[in-house]
Amino acid sequence: MKHIILVGDGMSDDPQPALGGKTPLEAAATPNMDRVAASGRVGRLLTIPPGLPPGSDVANLSLMGYDAAANYQGRGPIEAASIGVELGPEDTAFRCNLLTLGGGLMTDYSAGHITTGESRPILLELQAALGTDRVRFIPGVSYRHLTIIRDFPTGLDCTPPHDISGQPWAPHLPKGPGRELILDLMEKARPVLAANEINRKRKTPATDIWPWGQGRAMKLRTLGQRFGLKGSVISAVDLVRGLGKLAGLKVRLVPGATGYLGTNYAGKIAAAKAALTDEDFVYLHVEAPDETSHEGDLAKKIQAIEEFDLNIVGEILALAENVSGVRILVAPDHATKLQTKTHAADPIPYVVCGPGIARDGGSVYSERAAEKAPIDRAVELFERFIRGSWA
Repeated sequence: MKHIILVGDGMSDDPQPALGGKTPLEAAATPNMDRVAASGRVGRLLTIPPGLPPGSDVANLSLMGYDAAANYQGRGPIEAASIGVELGPEDTAFRCNLLTLGGGLMTDYSAGHITTGESRPILLELQAALGTDRVRFIPGVSYRHLTIIRDFPTGLDCTPPHDISGQPWAPHLPKGPGRELILDLMEKARPVLAANEINRKRKTPATDIWPWGQGRAMKLRTLGQRFGLKGSVISAVDLVRGLGKLAGLKVRLVPGATGYLGTNYAGKIAAAKAALTDEDFVYLHVEAPDETSHEGDLAKKIQAIEEFDLNIVGEILALAENVSGVRILVAPDHATKLQTKTHAADPIPYVVCGPGIARDGGSVYSERAAEKAPIDRAVELFERFIRGSWA
């Protein structure tokens, strides 16, 4: 059997008055996800266990078949695993956004989706100016980077910057043990960013750093150890790549994969095809629906969903027609609400088809199509997907 999970990050949402009460997923043209529904079944899935933050880290960990309540340590250590940074037992890894503050507001949590080429020199300058034996700044991808601090206390409360887009940022500064060190780093980083020549010329310059999502090193039993799976993860996002590495998957890097609209979809499909020649599992993640939701842009969210349906789901269905024994699962990792511009812990709709999966008679994939289905737990759903054990 070949098993393929296709993730449209943040696709699920609430009904929108501007769409006559439809959700973006309902309003978008999604003939390929509807084809999966017509040949399989639609359900509802809980990817955020009670008490955990509704982030992509927790949600993708769940979608990969892990009990997030038992395994989650924070976003930082996952992204450290992605870029090959080995954490010592006393290290705490923070996700460190480059972002834009202005007029007292969180103007842009991504500094205008700063490119890796633009951001990497900034991180190296931060390391040269502020790095010590205890504190390290490590470049990642786009606006997503790392700050690693040795002997940092536990208990600091940090707010994800995408949760407060367009809102006053001062009330959301870190609170709790170690706060003074983080605030000092944030303060000292401002003149470093302001002095960077490339950054100063950008339309939306990075004005600040924002450390959050901290945690100690995380270890997982691999999917090979648990299910005998050999597979790959395909994503533009460090977080998802890091989870893939921790799960024992091969990370397939795709040139031109941006995590936004118009990403290199063809490259992602080519990577999936290459993986399936001698592997039996692919986890293919597309970030754009989530990013456009954080922007609060309805038209762009619909565009992102339609691009995902056409360029990813449609191409994978075409691939499956020429490969025997393929199971496909399509889902968001979590809901991302246009109204709040952030994630929610709501159950999300999924659709699944392939050998061993009985049809349920539906023909549409959407939140409404799934609303009467029982709510599945992600760990159990993953095992059923691998075993094909649907009645």
